[in-house]
Amino acid sequence: MKQLFPIRHVMGYVFSLILSVVALAVIFWDMSFAMGMTILLVCAAIQASVQLFLFMHATEDKTTKTSNMANLVYALFVGLVTVFGTLFTMIWGYQ
Repeated sequence: MKQLFPIRHVMGYVFSLILSVVALAVIFWDMSFAMGMTILLVCAAIQASVQLFLFMHATEDKTTKTSNMANLVYALFVGLVTVFGTLFTMIWGYQ
């Protein structure tokens, strides 16, 4: 019966809820901009990791673990190029 209950998923869900409450608390508490952004960025990174590894099963299958990680790195690269390319052309004054 222990194998049938998804304790890792339940704990991941609870941890995601806690991280969401922490992010919401940043809004309600009077913090400096730098402190608030630091807490939000750390919470966002942890939340993304929890979602990726627990709910999207990025490392569960041993045979496709390498290809899943390669796809993740490629997607991260494309995302960063898109974000920084957009910032470069629209905000930083490329003409």
